[in-house]
Amino acid sequence: MSAIRINGVSKYYGNTCAVDSLDVEIESSEFLSILGPSGCGKTTLLRMLAGLEQPGSGQIEMDGKVVNELPPSKRDIAMVFQTYALYPHMTVAGNIEYPLKKRKVAKQERKQRVAEAAALLQLEGLLRRKPRELSGGQQQRVALGRALVRNPAVFLLDEPLSNLDAKLRSHMRAELIQLHQRIGRTMIYVTHDQLEAMTMSDRIAVMRDGKLQQIAAPSEVYARPANRFVAGFIGTPAMNFVEGRLGDNASCLRSGDWSVSLAESLRPAAAEDGQLVEIGFRPEDLHIAESGMRATVSVVETVGHEIIVIFDYAGTEIVGRFSPDVSLHAQDVVHLAPRADRLHLFDAASGRRLNAG
Repeated sequence: MSAIRINGVSKYYGNTCAVDSLDVEIESSEFLSILGPSGCGKTTLLRMLAGLEQPGSGQIEMDGKVVNELPPSKRDIAMVFQTYALYPHMTVAGNIEYPLKKRKVAKQERKQRVAEAAALLQLEGLLRRKPRELSGGQQQRVALGRALVRNPAVFLLDEPLSNLDAKLRSHMRAELIQLHQRIGRTMIYVTHDQLEAMTMSDRIAVMRDGKLQQIAAPSEVYARPANRFVAGFIGTPAMNFVEGRLGDNASCLRSGDWSVSLAESLRPAAAEDGQLVEIGFRPEDLHIAESGMRATVSVVETVGHEIIVIFDYAGTEIVGRFSPDVSLHAQDVVHLAPRADRLHLFDAASGRRLNAG
């Protein structure tokens, strides 16, 4: 088990900043997901942790020891790649055993470790097969087994489920959660899929353009996003945003023909009357009301247990989630009212969160 500290780490490729002054502490045995869009720096960070890239500045510590100059083989880490990177000419057993052979582990111990990893990952009946004879999920488990036999302190996983279909991804998410619970190792998981991050992680580190936007438990990131980017990135469908203004000493909000009083706990600590804000609210917090935002139904999508409805509100798209009992049709004109106790307020200029929530 290993605790990791990332202190002021930056990485440039020419004039392009991939990671910018990053500070993160990862607890021993934690499952941390690094989440963000393509190009945000998450894989570069993982490669620096693995020793495949060196930081341009800053320090990486593992169990209190600076590892900037240590090669990957000396870091007590194992990395699982997106492409599995299995040797096609080797059997499953050979692929899992290979890192132990490289370390000149005794044959009997190698055999025992391979058997233990195969049992843990339910690969016992596949040990004599070649990778081409395996499904995508089975190949992924072999890649995990090859990492597991090394008994590393830290697992680094670079979007390992992205090549699987939706059903298999769901199954592998559950397997990874159970694996983490059983072995109790530190796991750092890179993904652009928010569902993976939300369902698997102890904490999520959200990145954008090389910068850390927020690091917190999944429930905290969802309920109290630190800024507009995080609010819009987390959640499916995404959070809605409309422009509005504060009034009456920040005790109320106005947006077009809709206004709402703010409970004291939701009022921004430092705000001015007339200040322009972006009002955020989740699709599940939207209700049909007798008064409120006058909007026109654009699209109704039925997805079994609920309907997803897209509205046009003065040129702004708003998405709501409703029970299938709600009867709405294209071109219906309705009034929408977001739940007043679940509004998120963001500064219109900087995007930072204004209210405690």
